[in-house]
Amino acid sequence: MNRAFIYIILGAALWGTIGWYVKNLYSFGFTPMEVVTLRAWSAAIILVIYLIFTSPKKLKLNSIRDIKYFIGTGIFSIIFFNYCMFTAIELSTIPVATALLYTAPAFVTLLSFFLFKEALTRLKIIALLITLMGTALVVGLVPLNLATFQLTSILFGLGSGIGYALYSIFSKFALKKYSSLSITTYTFIIAAVTLLPFFPYQEKFHMLLDPTVLFYAFGLGFLPTAFAYIIYTHGLNNTEASKASILTTIEPVVATLIGIFIFHEAFSFIQMIGMACIIGAVILIQAYSSPKLKKS
Repeated sequence: MNRAFIYIILGAALWGTIGWYVKNLYSFGFTPMEVVTLRAWSAAIILVIYLIFTSPKKLKLNSIRDIKYFIGTGIFSIIFFNYCMFTAIELSTIPVATALLYTAPAFVTLLSFFLFKEALTRLKIIALLITLMGTALVVGLVPLNLATFQLTSILFGLGSGIGYALYSIFSKFALKKYSSLSITTYTFIIAAVTLLPFFPYQEKFHMLLDPTVLFYAFGLGFLPTAFAYIIYTHGLNNTEASKASILTTIEPVVATLIGIFIFHEAFSFIQMIGMACIIGAVILIQAYSSPKLKKS
């Protein structure tokens, strides 16, 4: 398998663990925006410390004007996407929120067609349809019961899909001048600084001294955030944004497995078919891709 695909799939698999950290932080009384803030700050701290000791030159901006890329990835993608997703989880369930999040490949494919002139091939369309159907089956959207859904949760879920798609788009521009690690670091620095006024420090700062809260907060900032985005953007540097977005549909598979073994959720035959569709689409898009991908 192409190494870039492995990085993208591994990053997406780590994203699939996000719900576990979020639900545990909710149990301590944190709101969606506060959890977004904790995620951004913990990731930014981890990344900055890592770069100071390993590669401090990567903390240098080539031009102050390049901050526009990280405003895109940090505010319009990370903050918007996380707030919408975490709110959708709070209003509905992790499976529903995850399914709506995976409208992102459709947005990425269309935006990549117009912005990067990437071909909208028959293979992409077929793989996209398979992954969207598979995701709907895995998370229980098919068969659909409209009585179980709220309009607000659907809108927030679709918003998370748009924000999720924008990370691939803005990163594609930034990768022309910066490494994946630099992009990830500046993305969360911008997000953390922007979110600074939104955390109720007087009311909840003392909670951050609780070792359990710190475990969930920094755990959320490390594995499914800092590390996952590093390897995802590195993989994106060697493949098309639309293909990368399709490959990341392995995330709901991981989220479903966590639901089964940790939250003891039921796993039906229909969900099993959905998981097979998602994995099959990943194999399809990888098998027919060019072995030599042009680096952006």
